[in-house]
Amino acid sequence: TDGLEWSSIWFHLFLTVLQVIKVYSEDNTSRAVEVPSDITARDICQLFILKNHCIDDHSWTLFEQMPHLSIERTIEDHESVMEVQSGWGMDSHCCLYFRKNYAKYEFFKKPLDFFPEHMVSVSSESNGIMNHSQLIQTFLSSSACPEIHGFLHAKEHSRKSWKKFYFVLRRSGLYFSNKGTSKEPRHLQFIAEFGDSDIYTLLSAKKVYGAPTDYGFCVKASKSNSARDLKLLCADDEQTRTCWVTAMRLFKYGMQLYQNFIQPYQKQKSSPMRSISENSLVAMDFSGHKSRVIENPSEALSVAVEEGLSWRRKSCHRLSSHGSPSTSQSSMSTIHVAQPWFHSKLSRDEAQKLITQQGLIDGVFLVRDSQSNPRTFVLSLCHTQKIKHFQIVPVEENGELFYSLDDGHTRFTDLLQLVEFYQLNRGILPCKLKHHCARITL
Repeated sequence: TDGLEWSSIWFHLFLTVLQVIKVYSEDNTSRAVEVPSDITARDICQLFILKNHCIDDHSWTLFEQMPHLSIERTIEDHESVMEVQSGWGMDSHCCLYFRKNYAKYEFFKKPLDFFPEHMVSVSSESNGIMNHSQLIQTFLSSSACPEIHGFLHAKEHSRKSWKKFYFVLRRSGLYFSNKGTSKEPRHLQFIAEFGDSDIYTLLSAKKVYGAPTDYGFCVKASKSNSARDLKLLCADDEQTRTCWVTAMRLFKYGMQLYQNFIQPYQKQKSSPMRSISENSLVAMDFSGHKSRVIENPSEALSVAVEEGLSWRRKSCHRLSSHGSPSTSQSSMSTIHVAQPWFHSKLSRDEAQKLITQQGLIDGVFLVRDSQSNPRTFVLSLCHTQKIKHFQIVPVEENGELFYSLDDGHTRFTDLLQLVEFYQLNRGILPCKLKHHCARITL
């Protein structure tokens, strides 16, 4: 029996057609790999996660980029990569990018952050009033009829000008009203449906397409690679664009998106490797004659922070015992250089671009050198789909160097300690540090 099973496996492999694909990372390094013709985007991501020893936090994503049109989109995890490539023109220079996208499925966790209440309604066909917390279920249910509506700028066909219209997004497609905000059937004009179309974001909406803002997106027919066939749209802010693009993805893929979202977690539950759950771990205090379980969450947090500080003091002591104090302090103060969240000479604009690419959700961050002050650093952090920059100032006291975000009130011996603290505590920041921007070289 085993011989027959192996024979069938080898026969299948023999019949499988292998093809070579080329994938780029954010630093524009690339790697060519030989893959079967039925490989999916999730399979490609898993392959590069293993090859590059990345941590699989379910945020790694494959992107399709079309430089000649200055557009890109997330390739959904279930999509066939070969089918995507089959739609490329011979001279289009289209490419695949492998990078993080923390926002890919965040709307399943926090729908209210993605769908502002004033932009969402349910048509009378649903015969009821929708509870806003059940919005995602409404999108996933084929019997419900959610609707997204609001103003967008649209590029007029065969013209350079853009005009503002009231748009309505339904299961049947995207429409605009030729009479104010009227939703009467006679006033709604059909723009596009999503069965044979994909949704892309514009990489340079103002520069390339003359859009009034940089929050552009478009609907492109799967078999078309011409700029004149793009349905070009533009929002007034990032939250509005995110709402429209996310709703279009949900209308196009429906329950398949939810299956993509839960699949990694289902694998984790069934994996025998996860024998210890996080819920079975408890905080312990060993400072007294008898050990005890710490039940107060605030006490547990303060003990954890103190343990970290104690460990770091011991590390400093060990370093100083092997070299001069200046050498030990220098090695501790440069410990951040090897951290994945540190991006050295990144400019403010480059930092904003990197965070935007990796997902505008609360807690996405990076640390970089300050361009205006060589002795300081900058923490760039996303909150409410906006990117804010906080200066990390060096503070000297008794010959020792510390780093602080709040003018010296809270001090840290190095940037690693600072980041670890704000991953546990919000402090003066609008939110905790949650997801670091990472770049890899393929």
